[in-house]
Amino acid sequence: MAELQSVYAADMSGLPGKSASAQRLPTRVRVWAESGRNRSYCQVAVLFGLLLHGFFLAGCASHSHRVRDARMAYYQGDLEHAGELLRKAQKSHSGERDCLILDQAMVSLVGGDAAEAERLLREVRDRFDFLEQKSLGESALALMTDDTAVAYGGEDYEKVLIRALLAVCNLMHDGSDAIAYSLQVDQKQREILERAQETMPEEVKPAYRHVALGAYLRGILQEESLTHYDDASRSFGTVANWEPEFELVKYDLQRVQSGVHSARGHGVVYMLAMVGRGPSKEEEVAEATTVSLLIADRILTATGKHSLPPTIAPVKIPRVVVPHCTIDSVAIDVDGRPFGLTQTVTDVGRLAWQQCEASRNRRIATAVVRRTLKKAAIYSVKEMTGVESPLVNVAYDAAGVLWEATEKADTRGWTFLPAKFQVLRIELPVGVHRLSLRSAWHGQPVGPSYQADVEVIDGRNTYMLATFPDARLVGKILTSNAVNSRQ
Repeated sequence: MAELQSVYAADMSGLPGKSASAQRLPTRVRVWAESGRNRSYCQVAVLFGLLLHGFFLAGCASHSHRVRDARMAYYQGDLEHAGELLRKAQKSHSGERDCLILDQAMVSLVGGDAAEAERLLREVRDRFDFLEQKSLGESALALMTDDTAVAYGGEDYEKVLIRALLAVCNLMHDGSDAIAYSLQVDQKQREILERAQETMPEEVKPAYRHVALGAYLRGILQEESLTHYDDASRSFGTVANWEPEFELVKYDLQRVQSGVHSARGHGVVYMLAMVGRGPSKEEEVAEATTVSLLIADRILTATGKHSLPPTIAPVKIPRVVVPHCTIDSVAIDVDGRPFGLTQTVTDVGRLAWQQCEASRNRRIATAVVRRTLKKAAIYSVKEMTGVESPLVNVAYDAAGVLWEATEKADTRGWTFLPAKFQVLRIELPVGVHRLSLRSAWHGQPVGPSYQADVEVIDGRNTYMLATFPDARLVGKILTSNAVNSRQ
């Protein structure tokens, strides 16, 4: 915040007076600009620069439009084409690279390469951590253009879910680091919530819900050790507190308190399901609210000498859109007999939407401040160049309007996430079993059936992962100790 305020102060100091504006320029430039002979050239140069900048940005599509085809290919199960589109976009849009890599990781995961997905997720996790150190230069550029000028550092829920997906990926191919990743989930959440306690209004804090998936994975891993039942009980208790609607965790708590992982000669299959189409961002034209104007006014008056203009035009901000889900769970049959339905342990769509709504007024306020600084900059340039001609004055105003009109909402984000992470615990006798999976709606199967064979090991966990963005499976059914699978 201090860096942002210093940028505001630097841009607002001395406005709109001519002498103060001119004093910030090097002496040679100031003398040249104030020379009557060169003043008209300066005006033309400034106008040309503003118009060229505006026309260049006007033709740029948003991130949400650029990934639309890749997203559609992914949902249709054409993972090869989705991957090609994402790799192509990475080469031409470096500012969106991390978002595209996150989506690439999902393509790798559902395609069966969990190790590659883990590598990609680690790469973005580390870069997001680094980008939490704000760049003063980027903040200044964003105030004069829009938020897409700033390197994308991830939404809070994305930073947490990266770590949760890392745990899932690790379970699918190795499992040695899964507990460490699950601990990172809780650690990052604590960091975010501590920051929220310090900087966010009281009405915003409830939107920062916990992601229970990390604690749940840690609980089932601790239980499997046969010696850490107390730790498992604490983990499951955390899940029950964070996700009271997740009914299965009540049985998990009862089981670990009795100190029995599974019956003699039995093992456990955990079916992890990524269900529904997850959230994405779209551009929204928003009216300045009373709260957002108050926030913007505080920012400006705390750092500059000028109050906020009384009338503010609508501004562009991102909004989270969660597609309507045509399914709500996955129905599991074991050896031809119905067994149960997966249940939600983390609702990604609700999490993303609530956090976006919580930051809505702050986003509007930032856009309002940007709009105000642009108006002040145009006024300052007029003063500096000594505009006298009505025609030139109108041209400056037109350039300013174009400058504002080319602003774009920052719609960058992780678009291949599921709507929900779900799980079902299946205790079975030792041996090979055939599981059949079908998407379901209100408890009734609605899609085709997909089969996978799984080997159950005495007293051990086996993990399976399936992705159902709608009625049909996308990619493969992954199994941590696979026998074979077929659709």
